[in-house]
Amino acid sequence: MDFELPEELRIFKQSLRRFVDTEMIPIERETTLPGGEKLKPEYYERFCRRAKDLGFWKMDIPEEYGGTGFSVLARSIVETELSRSIALPARGMGHIAGPSVRAILYSLTGEMKEKYLLPSVRGELKACFAQTEPDAGSDPGGMRTVAVRDGDHYVINGVKRFITGAGDADFMQLMAATDRAKGSHGGISCFIVDMNTPGVKLTTQYKTMMGDEPWEIVLENVRVPASHRVGEEGEGFRHAQQWLGAGRVRHGARALGVTERCLEMATSYAKQRATFGRPLADRQSIQWMLADMYVELEAARLLVYKAATRLDKGEDARNDAYVCKYFADEMAFRAADMCMQIHGGIALTTDLPIEKFWRQQRSFRITEGATEVMKMVIARHVLKTYA
Repeated sequence: MDFELPEELRIFKQSLRRFVDTEMIPIERETTLPGGEKLKPEYYERFCRRAKDLGFWKMDIPEEYGGTGFSVLARSIVETELSRSIALPARGMGHIAGPSVRAILYSLTGEMKEKYLLPSVRGELKACFAQTEPDAGSDPGGMRTVAVRDGDHYVINGVKRFITGAGDADFMQLMAATDRAKGSHGGISCFIVDMNTPGVKLTTQYKTMMGDEPWEIVLENVRVPASHRVGEEGEGFRHAQQWLGAGRVRHGARALGVTERCLEMATSYAKQRATFGRPLADRQSIQWMLADMYVELEAARLLVYKAATRLDKGEDARNDAYVCKYFADEMAFRAADMCMQIHGGIALTTDLPIEKFWRQQRSFRITEGATEVMKMVIARHVLKTYA
C-alpha cells in the first residue's frame, strides 16, 4: 500500500507548517492562562480565526452537519503539525478547531438528536466523556458505576475520575454497567446525562503535570430516563470504541509532531553547541540519538498513515490503532528525553518547550490505553494470527 500523501494534503500540510512556524512557535510560551489549561482570550480568538482561514475549522463535524468532514488522515495531518508547538493547552487542537463531537452522538435520533447532537455541532452545548473510574481505567470490565432499570428510568450510582472538560460541560456521555457479570462484553451501556441532573456532583479537580485539570464526578441515585440510553442496553462499549480507535490514531499523529520538533531542536543545538573543542554533532553518542529519533519517526509516520487510511475506508483497524498508539507514544517520549539530554541543563528550564513535551508525552503513555494494555491486546492478536 502506498502511503504517499495526496497532493492536496501535501499542500495543506505545508500551509499548516508555515502557520505553526511563523505564528505559533514564536509566542508559544505566552499563549495560555496561568495553569496552562486554557488559552488567553486574545490568542483563542486569533487561532480560531486562523483555523477558519486555513480550512480546518469544524474538521471533526461531517459536512451534512455544517462541518468540513475531514478524513481521519486529514485530521492526523492537522494534529501532527499543531503538535510541533506547545502554544496550545494539553487538549491540543480541540481548543481552536471548533466543536468536536464524538461518534456516539451521531447515533442519536428523534428528540435526542434535536436536544443534544444538533446543538453540539453548532457549538451551543459542550459534552464530556465519562468512562474512567478509580478502579476501572484501562479495564472497563471492572466498572463499578451501575445503572439499574426502574420503570422508564435508570438509577445510576458510582464515581468517574479524570474526566476532561467536565467543569465546562452541559452534559456527559456516561458509561455505566447494566450487567456487571458481562463486563465490557455486553454489560456496559451509554447514557446521555445532563450535568445539572440531581445527584450529579463535581467533586475533586485534579491538577496534573501536563496542565490539564480533569474532574471527579460522583453520581448518587441519579435518575435518567430510559430514552437517554444510547442504543440498546449493553452496547455502550461498542459505541465508545468507535471514538477510541480514531483517538488512538490521534495520539500517534500528535507524537509525530512532537518527535519532529524535538529532532529539529536537537539537531540544531548539536551543531551549535561545542564541548571540549568540538561540536556535539561530531560525537557518535549524539549522532546515534539523532539517528534513532529519525528512524523511529519515519516508521511511526507510516503506522499513522496506514491506520488512518484503513479507518477512512471503514475497515477494522483496531489492531492498527493499538500498534500506532503504542509505538508512537513511546517513541515521542524517548525523543523528548533524548532532546532533553542533548540540550543538557538548559532543557530543564521553561525557556524551552522541551520540558513540556517531556511532561505531556509521559502522560500519553498512560491515557486512552496504557502502553501495557496496548501490548496486551497486540500480543493477543499475534498469538491468534501467528500460531
